[in-house]
Amino acid sequence: MKVITRYMFLFMLAGLLTAAAAHKYYVAVFLVEHVPAKKQLQITARVFVDDLDAALSKTNGKELYLATKKEVSGIDDYLASYFSQKIKIKINGREKAINFLGHEIEDDVLIGYFTVEAKGKLKDLEIKNTLLFESFPDQQNIINTNINSNKKSLLLTNDNPVGNLQF
Repeated sequence: MKVITRYMFLFMLAGLLTAAAAHKYYVAVFLVEHVPAKKQLQITARVFVDDLDAALSKTNGKELYLATKKEVSGIDDYLASYFSQKIKIKINGREKAINFLGHEIEDDVLIGYFTVEAKGKLKDLEIKNTLLFESFPDQQNIINTNINSNKKSLLLTNDNPVGNLQF
């Protein structure tokens, strides 16, 4: 079942990425999985490099040249800071710190990896995600979750940047 879910997710992402080549869409996709054995949420973010570079440059007031030969040194520090400002997570009503693990580039997409401490039973998950909203008012952030074997999704927009899920 887990394999099927991953293939469905990849299929959906491929469709979004293919559609973006024909028409510019502002979409980022996040996968949030609860791993009780590690007492954490594991988060994977997929964001178009050019969109993220534009937002980072605007936020920092200088060109960072993300994923190019001219990329500034210490880019992970810029990414960690930006993501922690733009994504807030509450588990059972308590805000949790987001730990940025690193990133990789796949074609024109940045894949970011994060963890969030999640001890005990997860009953309520609140996510505020304003990633790229300052640069792209039409930005949509899709949050796919797998918590307690329940799969749920959120669509967060500039008009609705916060979502809450009950498990």
